[in-house]
Amino acid sequence: MGALMGTITKALDLLNHFSAARAEIGLGEFARLAGRDKATVHRHLTELTENGFLEQHPVTRAYRLGPALLRLAGVREAAFPVRKLLRPIVTALAEATGELAHASILQGDALSTVVHADPHLHGIQVHFDEAEVLPLHATSSGLAVLAFGPEDLRARVLSRPLTHHTGKTVTDPARLKAMIEEVRQSGLAQSDGTFDAEVASQGVPIYGEDGRVIGALSVAVPAVRARPERLADIAEKLRHAAHDASRSMGGSWPETHETRRPSPAER
Repeated sequence: MGALMGTITKALDLLNHFSAARAEIGLGEFARLAGRDKATVHRHLTELTENGFLEQHPVTRAYRLGPALLRLAGVREAAFPVRKLLRPIVTALAEATGELAHASILQGDALSTVVHADPHLHGIQVHFDEAEVLPLHATSSGLAVLAFGPEDLRARVLSRPLTHHTGKTVTDPARLKAMIEEVRQSGLAQSDGTFDAEVASQGVPIYGEDGRVIGALSVAVPAVRARPERLADIAEKLRHAAHDASRSMGGSWPETHETRRPSPAER
């Protein structure tokens, strides 16, 4: 059973290499991205294609996401309408702050964005790819989840090698533990150039119906506009929006979050 599950995981993991900027991927590129031999990757791609998770371009033979995913996404949204419930909250937050806002849901040991909104009020904007998986250690959304999520998730993430995304990405477990503790004290996670060198962001957790953290809400700001007074104003609006987001997900925003000491950006 363990070997079977490993094979399934490796096959499904190939789907994570798709993004808005990389909508089609050939066999050779898949092998390079996955770090596996072509024969193994081709076998996995064939199985995914036969089951409708992928399809091939009729001319280039490159792979793209298949119709089975559309059906499953429709079933998921009909049963648990995350996008429908969170979209108005995220849109209102973006309009209130004048910056890009997004909500993401925990997917294994990373975050998957479900909705984002940008009012496009400024000449300089944050580039955002909703298909991109957000790492927990390098984003404010991820730090918020690590701070208030389950202990086994923190232990798992901090026990393995972590990827540098920019020169500011923190990968040292001791420093990350200190940052996570700061988030627990303030109730607000912050990142400054750790995932995108030109972007600062703030994030707070979203709670589900059983009181567990299921994702995060974040506002991203170009570094040139990340002034302390602006970040403090965004933080207040972000907390209010996370309260509404948690309630829409059947959870509740803990009262302790309202009385935590201010973070450095809010002082």
